[in-house]
Amino acid sequence: MTLMADESVDFVIINNLRQKGIVVVSILEDFAGIKDTEVLQLARDKQCLLVTEDKDFGELTYRLKHEHCGILLIRLTDMPRKERIPLATETIETYFEKMKGNFSVLTTKGLRIKTHNPV
Repeated sequence: MTLMADESVDFVIINNLRQKGIVVVSILEDFAGIKDTEVLQLARDKQCLLVTEDKDFGELTYRLKHEHCGILLIRLTDMPRKERIPLATETIETYFEKMKGNFSVLTTKGLRIKTHNPV
């Protein structure tokens, strides 16, 4: 299981996933400052699920029809950090295979997986 974490992702989530044996490519660590389109291209080239808290990736994939291998948009800003981090970590670990190739959104109401990929 390999995923890519955008710069917007809380680093504790990345550490938690790594502790569970999940390979996480961190944009912050390895490619800081690159454009969103470059992040998306890199994730596609590496065949990674992209995890982000940046809703601009929705526009890139829906309106501009950029290809992807799966995106998880975490929208939990209204949830306390001590609850948000374990929820995001557990969701990624549990639903990784179902999210691959799809656009998914995690909110306080749950996980929505939309089959949408312009490939």
